Amino acid sequence: MTQPYTGRREDTRLVSGAGRYTSDWNLPGQAHAAFLRSDRAHARIVSLDVSAARAHPGVLAVLTGEDAREAKLIAPPSMMSLPGRDGQKLRNPPRYALAQEKVRYVGENIAMVVAESAMIAADAAELIAVEFEDLPAVVDVDDAMAAGASNVHEDVPGNVCFEIDYGDEAAVAQAFAGAARVVRAELDSQRLVGNPMEPRSCLAAWDAATDTYDFYSSSQGINFLRMTLATYSGVPGDRIRCHAQDVGGAFGIRFGAYAEYAASMLASRRLGRPVKWTGSRTETFLSDYHGRSLRMRGELALDANGNFLAIRTRFIVDQGAYPSEGGAISGFGNPRSGITGAYRIPLAYGLHRMVFTNTSPITAYRGAGRPDISYLVEQLVDRAAVESGIDRIELRRRNLIPADAFPYKTPIGVVYDSADFPGMLEEALRLSDWNGFSARRDKARARGRLLGAGCAVFIEPSGGAAPPKEQVAVRFDGEGVVIHSLSGASGQGHETVFPEVMSRILGIPAECITLRASDPGGPALIGGGSIGSRTSFMVGGAVQSGAKEVIARGLALAADALEAAVQDVEFVEGNYVVKGTDRRIALLDLARRHAGTSPHPLDGTGETPASTTFPNGVHVAEIEIDPETGVAELTRYFGIDDCGRMLNETLLKGQIQGGIAQAAGQVFGEHGIYDRATGQMVTATFMDYVMPRADLFPEMVLVDRSRPSPANEIGAKGAGEAGTTAALAVLGCALGDAMRQGGVSHFDFPASPVRVWEALRGARKVA
Repeated sequence: MTQPYTGRREDTRLVSGAGRYTSDWNLPGQAHAAFLRSDRAHARIVSLDVSAARAHPGVLAVLTGEDAREAKLIAPPSMMSLPGRDGQKLRNPPRYALAQEKVRYVGENIAMVVAESAMIAADAAELIAVEFEDLPAVVDVDDAMAAGASNVHEDVPGNVCFEIDYGDEAAVAQAFAGAARVVRAELDSQRLVGNPMEPRSCLAAWDAATDTYDFYSSSQGINFLRMTLATYSGVPGDRIRCHAQDVGGAFGIRFGAYAEYAASMLASRRLGRPVKWTGSRTETFLSDYHGRSLRMRGELALDANGNFLAIRTRFIVDQGAYPSEGGAISGFGNPRSGITGAYRIPLAYGLHRMVFTNTSPITAYRGAGRPDISYLVEQLVDRAAVESGIDRIELRRRNLIPADAFPYKTPIGVVYDSADFPGMLEEALRLSDWNGFSARRDKARARGRLLGAGCAVFIEPSGGAAPPKEQVAVRFDGEGVVIHSLSGASGQGHETVFPEVMSRILGIPAECITLRASDPGGPALIGGGSIGSRTSFMVGGAVQSGAKEVIARGLALAADALEAAVQDVEFVEGNYVVKGTDRRIALLDLARRHAGTSPHPLDGTGETPASTTFPNGVHVAEIEIDPETGVAELTRYFGIDDCGRMLNETLLKGQIQGGIAQAAGQVFGEHGIYDRATGQMVTATFMDYVMPRADLFPEMVLVDRSRPSPANEIGAKGAGEAGTTAALAVLGCALGDAMRQGGVSHFDFPASPVRVWEALRGARKVA
């Protein structure tokens, strides 16, 4: 059941300019920071002269690598704690907030200038004189692993910092040896720049009287931000209060602490003043953590009847110059969980190799490996159909996991909670008029166009086990209820949906319920953040639990108010009722009877244990290409999704649409490119880095066909990354189908007009 949608509560504030983003925070007496960044991809710092900057009028301080080393401002280690092949651990060279002796990518921090204004700080940073000794740079993983390649870190020879595998390698090899057919695919999932609407910014304020910090910055979850700030700065977490109200986009790259944050905390302490830094869009391109940058190889073994026997994958995972908290684990964990996709594949084996390059570090980015493995699996299925001559839909039907097989355990031990792939496939084919595609293709051909269709079946993990539970606090405040949560929104509509969840249980108007997220003065809670498509069922489940606790707490209070025995009182649609009578008291009236009592007797905590769910679905798309110009146009898009029990249909569809748009950006234009010889980023502005536009998309037809998840009480599965996971796969399939009509058997993203045109022209020359 869903309530009618009347608009998000957040909308008026955000579209009217009343939102409060990081750069909107200001404190009395604040100073401003700017950073000198490396313009070299790989070089030794021979000398660093900051005297002119320090002498510049208005400059308060200049911090260098020596200050960072003295204060031990070292980045948090990678979250990859699992042992790799032969028990190896991920090589995690220390990364200081300001460079030590060497720079390893363009954009790395060298020095920090703090001044009375942002302009003075920026001007003074340009006065710093640096003498470099240039070193060879490696920005491509193949170059980095080549014999004799320059080492990004001296203690990591060959630049391979970690290898990890899973599955039964020997059994998979035996299955491939006896297979009637083996198909292969080698794909790139190119480097992407997250580019949130809001550039990175922070404001750090040290309080000498209490030796505590107030820290203001965009965050997907203040607990993780506080934890990583504590690790980076060496300040105990209980002495850091993190503030975040509105977040202008996150996508995974706004989760933990960055070097600039730790440096700002140090500067505030040394100066005894708040220190504010707001990055530029160029700094977003150069120094934000990037996403994807995966080189993938997959092999699929089939028997003579087209039944899948085994799958084998190999990922080369670019880590950039340093391992970020989420880079290695996102290039491994979710691809592992999705290696068999939606199919009954009895055997699987995967190998992941992590490689250092002279580029900005890679981290989790919307989907964090989910879209990539989905894309690889679906490409293998399409190529198997082409090479075997079996219709691609029929091949999927033969191998999909049936609905009655759930919960389904994959060959590597991952347990899918629930899905109906065959049912969703048939509905998607009907909805999209798949049978009418041939006629549409003929019409396109008559106009000189190449029309391709794609069908992708996907499943992805959401949620996870860290932290072990999620909590919310429920507080009665005057005339209403306040929900305290640690998961900060970055566009998802939390302020609307979670009061709706509580409203449906408590039977009181949603307008009487307020969500207060990321409040540093709120109750102490355990929780993570808005990552991994976990918030709907983790926070939603905790809200549901909290509402039920409120009802239970009110029974004795209501019995006293109604002069009845507790066992004779029941809760019905917002009222406590004496069974068999018309005597009742509304929950809000009961709460008012105890107004001013601290703590309020109805206050409580709701919590839900961590769980993993598996959103899934079937998407269909068509792409038309003009071979004379190379322009690829997305003409039709349909999606059938199972995101578990819906909390708010409109917001759910908005999440899926946003995910589709993000995948389309990767398919049709986005590409973070470094010059292979110099290591300079050549797509560091919107003049060169293509972002998706509204006119790229046709009307999206999205249908919910959900099965409630048995993995959590609220039954939701998550949706934040489902659209990206589905769309990267289906758009890849549709694009590949269209390109094959022009004689191109392999094409990597992005499908920019010049790349498409050149590929088609090359195929014509060969033909």
